[in-house]
Amino acid sequence: MKPTFLSGLLLDFWTDLSDLSNPALLWQIFTLLLCLAAGSAIAKVLRRRLGKQDMHSGVVRLGVESFSRVLSPLLGLVLLEMAKPVLAKWHHINVLRLFIPLLFSFVIIRLAFYILRRIFARGGQAGGFLLLIEKVFSAMVWIGVALYITGLWPDLLQFLDDTVVPIGAHKISFLVILQACVSVAATLILALWVGAMLEERLMKVETMHSSLRAVVARMGRAVLILVALLVSLSLVGIDLTVLSVFGGALGVGLGFGLQKIASSYVSGFVILLERSLAIGDMVAVDKYYGIVTQINTRYTILLGLDGVESVVPNDMLMSNPVQNYSLTDSTLRLSTTVTVGYQTDLESILRLLEEATAGVARVSKLPVPQGLLLKFGANGLDLEIGFWIADPQNGRSGVLSDVNRAIWQVLQQQKVELPSPQRDIRIMNPGDLIKNPDCTVQGAVKPA
Repeated sequence: MKPTFLSGLLLDFWTDLSDLSNPALLWQIFTLLLCLAAGSAIAKVLRRRLGKQDMHSGVVRLGVESFSRVLSPLLGLVLLEMAKPVLAKWHHINVLRLFIPLLFSFVIIRLAFYILRRIFARGGQAGGFLLLIEKVFSAMVWIGVALYITGLWPDLLQFLDDTVVPIGAHKISFLVILQACVSVAATLILALWVGAMLEERLMKVETMHSSLRAVVARMGRAVLILVALLVSLSLVGIDLTVLSVFGGALGVGLGFGLQKIASSYVSGFVILLERSLAIGDMVAVDKYYGIVTQINTRYTILLGLDGVESVVPNDMLMSNPVQNYSLTDSTLRLSTTVTVGYQTDLESILRLLEEATAGVARVSKLPVPQGLLLKFGANGLDLEIGFWIADPQNGRSGVLSDVNRAIWQVLQQQKVELPSPQRDIRIMNPGDLIKNPDCTVQGAVKPA
């Protein structure tokens, strides 16, 4: 029977265990425990030091709190690899030869979990599908380690290489297909990870406009994904010149069937580059009104004051007039009107209404509220009280209600008459009414 890596390893391992006083076994156990303890201690020191520095760079910090679970076994593995050749000069290292692949697989699983959660669960909540992917990946890694230790890994690779699948005039082995899938998945995950780190880094740069940060982050992620696909296809051995046909077909599809979607994508980049909209702006377009909470490449989300989120395609923001209440200045002028009787002391009531309006919490003190006489109306004097607010994102109805209630209190305290519509009836022929009291009176209505 052909000896395998596992059989030889177990034989040497059993030889070491048969004599517990063997210094080789004791040195290996001591080295193993020392390297693991040193790796854990170094990881804690690095986590504490980087946490005190409060670095905001995603590239330097690497999410110290979550990466610490990977850093501790990784440092232990590095120390074991450094200690292995030194210890091998004097003793057998059978225990280390068995433990290092297990520790390496553990590091790979932890690192994969860290990267996947940094990409797909940055909010801290991992979905069921992500948990399923993590379980499948960990099972595959442990199966691979078991095949490596038992010596079946080369036989499995040879079997996959010998098994071919006919595709047209060509035949492709299972090994090449698996290598293609692994390379594409690995490069894409790496590109998404770098894109997520780049986005986190850019979103913390306060000196850059928020729209510019968003467009640079999205363009960077798109470029990284494109480069990852091209690199993975090149690693597999696919000729990239065949993509020219696909590119032409994609261009035709965008020109005909996907022109609205393409228009929305192009409009999204234009909006982000020209900075006409930014996250947090209060805007109104068509029948939609609310705060801009997200600007994506295809659509923009507006959060209405009633809590309803509207998904507005970006091409609508480019083709329709958009009212931005906070583009250059967030202050907004509002007004309310009231009609008082002609016998009212105009100067006194205007001053009192201005003071009452200025006393409302959300009304800006500068510019001060202003009372205006609009016109001499049919029923009385039409007055307007204009005022400014600095927070239109909190809505207009609430502050208008507060101002109207303050005005009503002033009118009640000053006993100001609020005239109702009045009409005088003039009888054209009073004699007809005397002769026939039951007849219909025809008259004309004139203003009082």
